[in-house]
Parts: sequence; C-alpha cells; structure tokens
Amino acid sequence: MEQAYDMRPLTTDDRDAYGLMVHASFNAWYWRHGWGRDYFQCSPADATIFFDIYNDLTPGCSVALFKKATGQLQGACFYHPRERHVSLGIMSVHPSFNGQGIGRAIVREIVRLTETGGYPALRLVSSAINMDSFSLYNRAGLVPHQPYHDMVITVPVAGASIRDPGRTQVRPAALTDIAAMAQLEDEVSGIRREMDYRYAIQNPRGVLRATVLEAPQGGVDGWMIAVKCPALMMLGPCVAKSEEAAATLIAESLDWFAGHTVLCLIPMNKQALVHTLYGWGARNVETHLFQARGTFKPFAGVNMPSFLPETG
Repeated sequence: MEQAYDMRPLTTDDRDAYGLMVHASFNAWYWRHGWGRDYFQCSPADATIFFDIYNDLTPGCSVALFKKATGQLQGACFYHPRERHVSLGIMSVHPSFNGQGIGRAIVREIVRLTETGGYPALRLVSSAINMDSFSLYNRAGLVPHQPYHDMVITVPVAGASIRDPGRTQVRPAALTDIAAMAQLEDEVSGIRREMDYRYAIQNPRGVLRATVLEAPQGGVDGWMIAVKCPALMMLGPCVAKSEEAAATLIAESLDWFAGHTVLCLIPMNKQALVHTLYGWGARNVETHLFQARGTFKPFAGVNMPSFLPETG
C-alpha cells in the first residue's frame, strides 16, 4: 500500500509551518487535559524559535512527514547526533493528524538513523502524563531511567535575591570553559556535547545564558544554560556535582527572570534540592521522564534537562 505521506528533512521554507504546528499541537493537548487553552503564552510566530535553535545546533537533522496530496506538514522532530549519543528534540504532530501513526513513523526513522550511524544510545525527555507519548517511545525501545518534577517559580520584579554564599563563585561561561563543562557532564551523565556549550556561550539568537560555578580546587562544580524568550522561560540544561551546587546555580539564574515565571526539571530523587525549591516558592505542574534506548550510565550528580536546547 502506497504511503499517504512524504518524508524528508525540514528546510527553512518549512519554518513558519513548523512553528504553527508546534504551537497548535501543544496547546491542543494541554487544553484537552484541563491545562487551559493557551499552554504557549506566545504567538505561533514566536514558537519558530524551536526551529531556529534546533536547526542552528544540528542543521538538516530532522525528520518530517508531509501529506502527499496537499504537502501539509503533518509532524516533525529534530534529532541531534552528539559525541556518544543521539537526542530527540520536541516531537510534534499537527492535531489534524493525531492517531494516524505519524509520530510512530518519525520515531522509527530516527531509531534507524541512530543505529546506522553507530551511536550507542538514543536519549530523550518526555511527559510522564501523556500516555500516548509514553507508549510511543516505550514501544520503540526507550526505557525510563529518571523521573523529574516540572517545577515553576514566579520571580518578583525586583528579582529573587536568594542568599547563597556560593553565588560569588558563579560567573558567565567562556569558550575556555568548554573542556571543563564537557568533562563534568561526562562524569555526571555519561555524555559530551561540546557544540551545545559553545552555542549557548556564543548565544547567536540572544535568548540563552550560560554560567559556570567555579570549583575551589579549579575547574567547575556545575554549569547552567537558561533560555528566556516568549515561547519558553526555563532553567536548564544544568549539570552539577551536588545538590548544593545545583541550588547555587538556580539561585543565581533566577534573577535573570525577574518579573516572570520560570520552569525547571528537578530530579525526583534529589530531595534536598526539591525541598530547597519548595522553600523558594516553587510548585509542581507536571512530571517528565528521562528515557534511553541503548547504553545508559546512571547519573552521578544532578542532571537537569531542558527543552531548548534539548540534546542531552
């Protein structure tokens, strides 16, 4: 039977359609599940930042399906080959094509690309309350390893102003920090993604902020990348040797979001960090799962994933 879709990578000509699809798919799902009609507090045009950053990071690495008869974008996902793994970006299917196997076809193709590329692992973070999404990835062989609290903090206009003596050791990340950032993530999470750190430090889109927590003995005890734009305000990715180091990086980063509500994913098993955030006024809004297909090294520290960039 002939397929009813064409499969190809996204191009810059698809940017606006991709933004519209991401905006529509997320708003439709969360609205159906009682989260309010506007999950994205932005316009579809603002949601194109996901295309921009994903495509900047790994140009041409996407799988998209288009309806053969009309050329309409049905679904798409960027994937990100890194030193020792491939990561999935946001998976989006237009609400008009839900239940038609679009997501399954995209994941199957990314699994194929991961295997033929010789990568030992495919990694992603996905909603733990979206059972369709969970089943899609589980059927494709991805195994949950770490649950996360999705926590939001509303930062006063004057800033969070959290007293943490370690904040004096936090500074903007520089290109000379890349090797230390990579070494730390290798120790904590078993992966390296130096192009991501470089991109965040250079910040070509003007929406990212990268900081490092200097270690007393030299090197870094943690690093934080944060994104602030109309489509997403989020802390992470963040990697830290300890819960105390992660808390310091979060405390320092919150002031950048003065007057806004910021999202972060906190490992559920890091109870000291979780309760520190509760003390700062954080509240739970959802849960996510880190999943991997292939090799996985248990986290040896704090690993906080993000959605933009989403390559860990």
